[in-house]
Amino acid sequence: MRFASLGSGSRGNSLIVDAGDTKLLLDCGFSARSVLGRLARLAILPEEISGILVTHEHRDHIAGIFRFSARYGIPVYLTHGTHVAASQGAPAECRLIDAHAKFSVGSVEVSPFPVPHDAREPVQFVISDGLSRLGVLTDCGVITAHVTLVLAGCQALVLECNHDPGLLAASDYPAPLKRRIAGDFGHLSNAQAASLLQQIDTSMLRHIVAAHLSEQNNRPDLARRALAQAINCEEDWIGVASQEEGTGWREV
Repeated sequence: MRFASLGSGSRGNSLIVDAGDTKLLLDCGFSARSVLGRLARLAILPEEISGILVTHEHRDHIAGIFRFSARYGIPVYLTHGTHVAASQGAPAECRLIDAHAKFSVGSVEVSPFPVPHDAREPVQFVISDGLSRLGVLTDCGVITAHVTLVLAGCQALVLECNHDPGLLAASDYPAPLKRRIAGDFGHLSNAQAASLLQQIDTSMLRHIVAAHLSEQNNRPDLARRALAQAINCEEDWIGVASQEEGTGWREV
């Protein structure tokens, strides 16, 4: 199994997981045309996609999902709350999922788990091919006991490092937006992401990718430093998913 980010940040998010006969998109926060270009960069055709997993209804995660799904006949997996809240309406092939129940898509097992975020029924995912596990955690306000339980022992993690508290406090964002971002239903800071790593078993980790970095309120070097210090590794071992380029393929 391998994975790559198509791009991550406040202007759009999408991740692809490739388990050979099964390829899944996790979110599709770019236009359908942009997604095609980003997939081409990774040598993936849209016809190869087996399904699209949706974390929640915010536009930077669903902007292109319904048009892309309809154009290529790709089923979309999302919670009932996300389905109701999504303003674009449901795609033809909509599969409602339980936030606490595992399900399979082809040869891949998908384990959704609920997270605190200011959306209708947000989830994140652990994806497994039976040999290794990829945990994805973005758009989460605080680390819960359930989150630490689910993400322990993964071989790869894509982990939100949205902001540096000092940069956020000094930014020109309106005060209500600052409170939302830093609140219990907002986004994880570098320090919160690092704290998560200190709370879970990371002995089997092969990859950590910092994701959903704010372009104004964070810097890649700050995210790398926080995560590297948490697990006592070299800073350049920590990957960062950029808004425009995402990441290249990483084998799990």
